[in-house]
Amino acid sequence: MNDMNELKKSVNDGRVEFVWIGLHDEWQWSSGEPALYLNWATGQLKGRDYCAVMKNGEWHDLPCNDRRPFICNNTNTGLVFINQTMNWRDAQRYCRQNHIDLVSVRNQDENQKVKKIISDNNSSGSFVWIGLFRDSWQWSDQSNTSFRYWKSGQPDNGDRGDEKYAVIELKAKGQWHDFSCTYHFPFVCHDVFVLHAVFDQENLTWSEALRYCTQNHVDLVSVHSEEMQRRVMNVVKRASTAAVWLGLHNYCIMNMWLWLSGETVCYQNWAPGNGTKPENCKLEKRKGAVQSGGDQRWISLPETHKLNFICSRY
Repeated sequence: MNDMNELKKSVNDGRVEFVWIGLHDEWQWSSGEPALYLNWATGQLKGRDYCAVMKNGEWHDLPCNDRRPFICNNTNTGLVFINQTMNWRDAQRYCRQNHIDLVSVRNQDENQKVKKIISDNNSSGSFVWIGLFRDSWQWSDQSNTSFRYWKSGQPDNGDRGDEKYAVIELKAKGQWHDFSCTYHFPFVCHDVFVLHAVFDQENLTWSEALRYCTQNHVDLVSVHSEEMQRRVMNVVKRASTAAVWLGLHNYCIMNMWLWLSGETVCYQNWAPGNGTKPENCKLEKRKGAVQSGGDQRWISLPETHKLNFICSRY
């Protein structure tokens, strides 16, 4: 309620009725990406089943505790079909520990590739977990506060069942409603990104660092902008190794560097001679790190090097 009172004081000027806040009820990928492309089978999403499977290229929602085979995404080998039955959370944990994550399906082309690997490996024709899940009413910064301040009768999900996002009604004691994302309202931002530098324990390989971050925080850090690079630079000055792991990996066969989210590297801060395709993809698997000295440029290193690393908390 202290946060609510501060927010109301900052925006309640008598002219604004509703304000977007960062609470939403939505499907998202295990990697943290929003689900923009959807391919649900007819008749799905009428119940309260919160994890997704694929069958014949179409998606179904099933109880997350069902035991199904699943597909992991691996940066170096591509899609990996795991012919073991696990519930969705155990499948997610397995993929993160042994590969990268449960597979994301972000467009029709990726859907066809996942459909094909299921067809090639799943002769029984059973449902197969993908990385899509729904966690009701969570904050966009992934914080886990359970505070809610709904107006009486809210959330009601509307007549069309598409009210998945929360607003504050400033003229009703600041209580909350759910609305469709198609409405246009003012909104309130705040800066919640926190870096957690791991400098005080045994140095880890890139895969070990990734496992540590996903189990204890959110992920190895991605650096998408000059602002984020400045934050990283302030942190790595305290490192005990000459470089510090980032969430940056080389998808060698496509001659691409990617962040763990699957995003391509748009903002670039490579040291000279780095950021190019290795001459031999099989010779050594390369990952991205940031130098802890000098001008803190990015460098490419074999993933078996043991370094400090940085996790993102939100």
